[in-house]
Amino acid sequence: MIAWCIHFALALLATCRDILPIAAIIIGFQLLVIRKPLPNPKKTLIGFVYVLLGIAFFLEGLDMALFPLGKLMASELTSTEFLGISPHNHLATWRTYSWVYVFATCIGFATTLAEPSLLAIAIKAEQISGGAIKAWGLRIAVSIGVGIGIALGALRIVTGVELYIFIVIGYVLVLIQTLFAPKFIIGLAYDSGGVTTSTVTVPLVAALGLGLAQAVPDRNPLIDGFGLIAFASLFPIITVLGYAQLAAWLGKRRFSAKP
Repeated sequence: MIAWCIHFALALLATCRDILPIAAIIIGFQLLVIRKPLPNPKKTLIGFVYVLLGIAFFLEGLDMALFPLGKLMASELTSTEFLGISPHNHLATWRTYSWVYVFATCIGFATTLAEPSLLAIAIKAEQISGGAIKAWGLRIAVSIGVGIGIALGALRIVTGVELYIFIVIGYVLVLIQTLFAPKFIIGLAYDSGGVTTSTVTVPLVAALGLGLAQAVPDRNPLIDGFGLIAFASLFPIITVLGYAQLAAWLGKRRFSAKP
């Protein structure tokens, strides 16, 4: 217990060091540029303390739970006992790791659906669009995109294909979709890729990539373990643009069907 308290105190000090420049910039602009005192300084100080404690506890949780959990799942899903192959069998193909792709899809979908930043964006989008964009529809479209992206990222790690091939093809598809997508959805679709890489999704996805690169033979964790976050940012853009294009097409079809 004492050792953990010391470790947490060090993590809290590191968090204070990282947050201090942000606080200095905000307070400096408030006092020196805007030339007004901080409104509700007591509440601001209490909220600042809550932020420091929350970030410190969050970082501790990553080290104690999420990162080990992701590595554990990757190692178990790629173990020779689970795959049913001999430890000396070097003929395993990408099909051998089918459960890894299923797990990657499920974990990508579930973590994105629970992402607080995505929920906030979806609610605001529904309010501003007057209901034209449904919050649940947007969240599901983004979650499907992340699930597909993480599965393809896991496939890339297993096969050893270069990362840039997937990324270039993906962004070419995004550019083509952008030409034909409704204009009101383009900015939101591009932002949807960014909000997925936040507090819930990133730790598990990063741990999965590193664990998978360590478990698959002939893979380098430094070279192959990273890159899943790029997939998680790219493919939601594709699915959200596709969601808007499908909704626009269905709307035109219903309108033309009316007598």
